[in-house]
Amino acid sequence: MIAATSEPIARAGAVCARLLLAAAFLVLPALAHAAELTLKPFKDELFAYPGIIASEDGGAYRVVDYSEARDIDRRDKVPERRVHAKYVSTGVRKVQQDLALKTDAGTIRFVAVGKTDGARVITLYLHGQGGSRKQGVDDYTFGGNFNRIKNLMADNGGLYLSPDFSDFGAGGTAEIAALIGHYAEKSPGAPVFVACGSMGGALCWSLANDKTVAPRLSGLLLLGSLWDDGFTSSAAFKRRVPVFFGQGSRDTVFPVDSQEAFYRSILKKAPGYPARFVRFESGTHGTPIRMTDWRETLNWMLSARP
Repeated sequence: MIAATSEPIARAGAVCARLLLAAAFLVLPALAHAAELTLKPFKDELFAYPGIIASEDGGAYRVVDYSEARDIDRRDKVPERRVHAKYVSTGVRKVQQDLALKTDAGTIRFVAVGKTDGARVITLYLHGQGGSRKQGVDDYTFGGNFNRIKNLMADNGGLYLSPDFSDFGAGGTAEIAALIGHYAEKSPGAPVFVACGSMGGALCWSLANDKTVAPRLSGLLLLGSLWDDGFTSSAAFKRRVPVFFGQGSRDTVFPVDSQEAFYRSILKKAPGYPARFVRFESGTHGTPIRMTDWRETLNWMLSARP
């Protein structure tokens, strides 16, 4: 009897061993993938938020202390035009290219920083009214914060894109969708983050419901930007794509109260939705572009992405 039952038991044991081994091969790469997608520090001590005045929603909503005297006058060698040298590392220009891409939506001019093939992560910055692709790669304006995102992408095997586009409507949406599609195909599986400054937010919201872009999105960053009540019906919302809002309390273009109300409406409709709000107390329209902590925000999005 013992001999009759030992062979099936042995076979069952072998099958279990193979299943466990197969599971390990599936789990370990996933764990390695998660571990590698954490952006390494870059001048964190200079770009960390200067102080938290208040915090709500388990830390998802924060009021950050902002001082023009400290955060512009002392940070910049020439206020609003040239930050002090310690805030920047210009060696990243070695991997910066001014390019043009022909697409079905037209020819797109853009600046690329980092790996244009096989990137581990992709971040785009979409400028506001009156801006251009040059704004998002200017090393010395906005307190050196664009230099930081360039270095963060380059140092972590990523790609940073700062494009021109024709408008903030259907044309611009089609152009940015084509740009994202092109580089997403060249870097399969790379998470895609889109940061929108001011009026550029109109494109963020349009991309959130674009059938080619929404499945690829891993996060949206609205920097001194507008809101869109239609977002809660979008494909990105249904996927629970993380959203970050940075807003100055004295923004006269897009009032902070309206943006805060929109943030609250997201949480009301979908409790626990991955949304964060940073209010820069006494900050103005451009403050979030200068002060948003790119590394903290993107690492949170990497951990919360769908």
